[in-house]
Amino acid sequence: MSGIIADVNWLAVGVSAVLSFMLGALWYSPKMFGAKWAEGVGIDMEGEMKPPAIAMVTQLLGTALLSWVIGVAAVTHALAAAILTVIMLVMMIASNGMWAGKSNTAISIECGYIAAISTIMIVAQGVLR
Repeated sequence: MSGIIADVNWLAVGVSAVLSFMLGALWYSPKMFGAKWAEGVGIDMEGEMKPPAIAMVTQLLGTALLSWVIGVAAVTHALAAAILTVIMLVMMIASNGMWAGKSNTAISIECGYIAAISTIMIVAQGVLR
């Protein structure tokens, strides 16, 4: 039990979760991939669109949990398991997007975001020791 709570580098978990959440705001903004993603999922981003609060909270919790999983993998020397977890997440997101009829572009943007934040989280575990 100590490996999943006491031994985790909480600084790296917290910093990488916040950075990843911030990257999401940029990633899905019109300046990066937001317009193409919205088009691919059938969302109209024109005008004043406010993201649903429950979606934002769920995203924040999911980001924090993934960062924690990466942190546990770091202290238990299970980087391969963390990488497999990320690959699984990307595959499940891709499959879900295909079932939902999202465009290949939207699916790629969503999968790329998970790969990018996972990289941030893994690097943070190495840098913020």
